[in-house]
Amino acid sequence: MSQKDTSARAEQRSAPVSQQPEMQPPQPPAGQPGGAAASRDLSGTAFPLGDWGEPAERLDELYRWVESNALRTAEWYLSDRVWKRRCARVLRIGTALGVIAGAALPLLDLTGVADGAAGWGYLSLLLGAACIGCDRYFGLTSGWMRDVATAQAVQRRLQALQFDWASESVREVLGPTEGTASEAAERCLGVLRRFSEDVTELVRVETADWMVEFRSGPAPLALQSAGGGGGPSRPEGAPATARFPLPPGTRPNMPRQRPPEPR
Repeated sequence: MSQKDTSARAEQRSAPVSQQPEMQPPQPPAGQPGGAAASRDLSGTAFPLGDWGEPAERLDELYRWVESNALRTAEWYLSDRVWKRRCARVLRIGTALGVIAGAALPLLDLTGVADGAAGWGYLSLLLGAACIGCDRYFGLTSGWMRDVATAQAVQRRLQALQFDWASESVREVLGPTEGTASEAAERCLGVLRRFSEDVTELVRVETADWMVEFRSGPAPLALQSAGGGGGPSRPEGAPATARFPLPPGTRPNMPRQRPPEPR
């Protein structure tokens, strides 16, 4: 080794740590907590294209693609519920403190312990009502509950898919007892397709619930649930029923007709 190379290595070892190249920490996979799924929206991924010369490897690749999308969807909902849950808890604590202070301060004013505290009690009640109003208006509590319910539903579907895929794999290893290889591959594709449609439907239902709550608000929803909006509507052309039902066993009184006049 030459003297020039030796001096270069010595300078590299003696260089400060800030000048040395930093090593990037490994990024967690997309389906794990804290991965790329938590930082982006629920955007679809490209369908994996490949050669069907090896059907077993191709089906395994499709299964991993479907599984990763489901894990990314569940992770997105679990990450979205964190800030909603924190804000909802803060607002609910504010509501509880406002109600307690609003009930206690007027009593202290009446007993003479704190003169002039009744006005602050009314202000506390107003702040408590504002907190619960903000929670309902922005849909924080209902939002994080929907996120948890959707994530759990996706995880249940994924667990069912994993067991169904394991049973199909065991059947292929032991030898197909019925049907051909093409029918077995089509059956596996059907399992993956039904699972993907189920996850998509779960996301669609959660989005529809959010849109209804965002547009209508809590008051119109309560009116819709209390009213007869969900009942079957009367078809057009149907005869109108009586306004007030008659008691059982009674006959409707027909108006008496005037007898014809003699000519």
